[in-house]
Amino acid sequence: MFDGLSDKFGDIFDRLKRRGALSPSDISDAMREIRLALLEADVALPVVKNFIDQVQEQAVGHDVLKSVTPGQMVIKVVNDHLIKMLGPEDAKINLVAAAPVPILMVGLQGSGKTTTTAKLAFRLKNKDRKKVLVAGLDVARPAAQEQLAQLAAQAEVAGLTPVFGEQPLGIAKRAMETGRREGFDVVILDTAGRLAIDQDLMNEVAEIRNIVVPAEVLLVADAMGGQDAVNVASEFNEKVGITGIVLTRVDGDARGGAALSMRSVTGCPIKLMGVGEKLDALETFQAERIASRILGMGDIVGLVEKAGEVADQAEAEKVAKRALKGQFTLVDLQQQLAQVKSMGDVNSLMGMLPGVGKMKKQIADANIDDQMIARQEAIILSMTLKERRNPKLLNAKRRKRIAAGSGTSVQDVNRLLKQFQQMATMMKKMGKKGPRGMIPGMDSGMLGGMVPPPGMKF
Repeated sequence: MFDGLSDKFGDIFDRLKRRGALSPSDISDAMREIRLALLEADVALPVVKNFIDQVQEQAVGHDVLKSVTPGQMVIKVVNDHLIKMLGPEDAKINLVAAAPVPILMVGLQGSGKTTTTAKLAFRLKNKDRKKVLVAGLDVARPAAQEQLAQLAAQAEVAGLTPVFGEQPLGIAKRAMETGRREGFDVVILDTAGRLAIDQDLMNEVAEIRNIVVPAEVLLVADAMGGQDAVNVASEFNEKVGITGIVLTRVDGDARGGAALSMRSVTGCPIKLMGVGEKLDALETFQAERIASRILGMGDIVGLVEKAGEVADQAEAEKVAKRALKGQFTLVDLQQQLAQVKSMGDVNSLMGMLPGVGKMKKQIADANIDDQMIARQEAIILSMTLKERRNPKLLNAKRRKRIAAGSGTSVQDVNRLLKQFQQMATMMKKMGKKGPRGMIPGMDSGMLGGMVPPPGMKF
C-alpha cells in the first residue's frame, strides 16, 4: 500500500545519509520534500502540518545535528513520529464484557464490511478460541444476509437464521437473545451500509448501538478511499461514536494517506487490516511495523510470524540443519514452496523484506509472483524422488522429460536448478559463518521455515 511513499522517503533519506554533516537548511529541505510526499500520498493537510512541525523541531536539535550519523538520526526521528501518528501499539479487540460480547460493524456499502465480519469471526474462533455468532442486519441490500451466511459457513461459525420481513432492530435483539440462550462468547452484528452517509443510516446505527451496548463499534473503511475514507471516519465517529477502525484492501495499490490520517483525525486506533481475500487475511495493525515498511525497513518479525504459522517447527529445524551443512535438496525446496504458497500473496510477503523497494527491477526481472511459485513446484513434482534428492542425476534427457511433465520449458527447468544451486550455496556459506551469518533475531529453525524466494539472485 505504501510503495509510492516508501520510494519517496527512501530517496530523501539516501541523500541525507550520503552527507557527513547536516545543517538546519538541509533539514528544512528534507522536511519540505517529506511534506510534499505525504500530501501526494493523500494524507490530510492538518495531519501533515502537525507531523512536519513535530519532526522538524526535534530534527534540528543539538543531539541530531552533532551526531556522528545525523542522517540516521533524522530517520529515527521520522520513524518515532510515524509510530506516534499511527499508534497506539497493539490496540486489541475489546472482549472485556459480559458474554455474549456485542461487536458492531459499521461503514459504507462496498467497504468490505460483510467480508470483514466473517474474517473477524474466523479470527476470534481460531486465535481467541471464542464461540462466535454473526448476524446480518442489512435488509436493504439484496442477498446481503445470504452472503454473510455463506461466509459464516466457510469460516465454520454460527450465523443467525434470517426471518423474512424482520427489521434491523429486531434482528439485533434476537441475535443477542440467541447469544445468551445458546452460550455464545461473541455476537458480531453486520449493520447496513449506504453508498454515501445519510441521516437515516446514522439514526439506524445509533438505535442499534443503544439497544445492544457494544463493547466495540468498528468502522470498516476502504484504504483505497483516500480523503473520502477519512471524511467517512470523522462522520461516523461524530454521529455514532466508534472505538476502532478496520482498514480493508491494504494489499491494494493505495497511496496510504487514509491509514496515516484516520488515527489522527478521529483519535481512534486502527485495530485490524485486511490484507487479502481469504478468511485468514486479517492482521493486527501494529504501528511500529507499518512505520518500518514505510521507511523501507521491511517487517522481518511479521514475516517470521507468518512462517511460524504454517511451518512445522521440528521439521523446519531439520531442514535448516541440513541446509547449513550443505545438504539442502529439491525435496526441501518443494516443501518451502508449498509453505510460501500457504503464507499468502508472494508480492505481499516480498514487501516485508528490508530494502526490497530498491530491488524492484530485480524482482520484476525475476517475475516473482504466485504463478512462478506454482510453476516451480510443478517442475519439482514432475521429478522422481531419486532426482529430487540428487539433482546431479538431471541430465539433458531427464530435464526434457520434466519440462514436458510440468507443462514448462527446458529453460524453466534449467533456471530453477540454477536458482536452487544459488540458494544451497548461500545457505552453506551461512552455515560456515555460524551465528554471524544469520539475520539478527533469527535462529536456524526460522531459516528452515523461511527460505528466500527462488528467482532472487544472491
